[in-house]
Amino acid sequence: MNDSVLFVIATVLVVLTVLFVHWLGKARNKLIKSILDWFPAILFAYVIPAGFTHLFAIDLSKVFLHDLSRSWIIPFAILTVMSALSFKQLKIVGIKPIIVFGVGSLVIATLPVLLVIVFGIFNETNTQLFIGDGYWKGLVPIVGGWIGGSTSQLVLKELAETPEALFLSILVFDNILVNIWTILMFQFIKRSNRLNKLWKIDSAFPVVEPPEFKGNMSLRFLNLITLGTILIIMILTSFVSMSFLTSVVVLSIIGLLLGNLISAWNHKLVLKLAGFSIVLIMAILGLKLNFSNLSLPANLIILVLIWLILHFLAMLLTARLLKTNIAWVAIASMANLGGISTAPAVTSAYKKELMPHAIVLAILSMVTGTSWGMLTIFLFGLL
Repeated sequence: MNDSVLFVIATVLVVLTVLFVHWLGKARNKLIKSILDWFPAILFAYVIPAGFTHLFAIDLSKVFLHDLSRSWIIPFAILTVMSALSFKQLKIVGIKPIIVFGVGSLVIATLPVLLVIVFGIFNETNTQLFIGDGYWKGLVPIVGGWIGGSTSQLVLKELAETPEALFLSILVFDNILVNIWTILMFQFIKRSNRLNKLWKIDSAFPVVEPPEFKGNMSLRFLNLITLGTILIIMILTSFVSMSFLTSVVVLSIIGLLLGNLISAWNHKLVLKLAGFSIVLIMAILGLKLNFSNLSLPANLIILVLIWLILHFLAMLLTARLLKTNIAWVAIASMANLGGISTAPAVTSAYKKELMPHAIVLAILSMVTGTSWGMLTIFLFGLL
């Protein structure tokens, strides 16, 4: 087949996949919802195109869509995610919970490097596995997935140059692990007041509603301002020659400025746009996948499990030292690992009025994930 035919096939496949994932996300069927609890819709966006190319033995790894994704769609996702955070909303959280959250993020970003060193001290083959064979490149997307969500995971995959087969294995393993962790955090937050009483910590929460735009503009006009600004920024940046890394940094800064300097900015809209673009990116990525190797070494799995447990214990110790409600440990952990959907869900099991707090932390996680992942890449570079 010539390049034009392959491009058409790839485009149709990606469009149908995105539509299917969108339908899955809105499905009310109990069976579908139970499946999505363990295998989220976004993972379908990745494996459906991969399954198609594998089944029909078609190579779609070099179609123009991949260049389009890297040049336009990923930058668009970064810009929308970063512009979703309003610094004013951080006031509803408070400094102590943010510190707990920050410690959790710091541990996620730095601990894998320390664990690789420790594993190497006990057995030199581990150094060869993670550094020599390049399995550290599979740990970097985990940092992005845990702290920043799918957007950071995809960006860091590109920055670390993670092989497709390793990325899929990490994606599946990470999904299973996060779902199990979500169940555990549901149970932990329900019992957090027991630790509050044991450690004599005040469990009261100041509940404050996040600020909203109070002008006279209609929702349609707000959307027009938001979409128009994003479109102008994307067009202007397309004329500037920048490396992928530079564009990530520049668009992140621009996004933060847009979300905080424009009072009429529609934060809900940009979050929806970011979610759509993430699914689109995953579907295009799936075109590159080769199913020949989906396995992970046992030592990598053990390292990730230790990594996750120590992340939790570090936040638990921080919360106790600060004498802040232990429920923040579960909320902050889910804001790091679960993101915008599961963090408020877990929080609602403790106190529904705190769901806005969880959403703010989850957004903070989304906008800082790529930066933490860059730190991880830098530290691995020192090895």
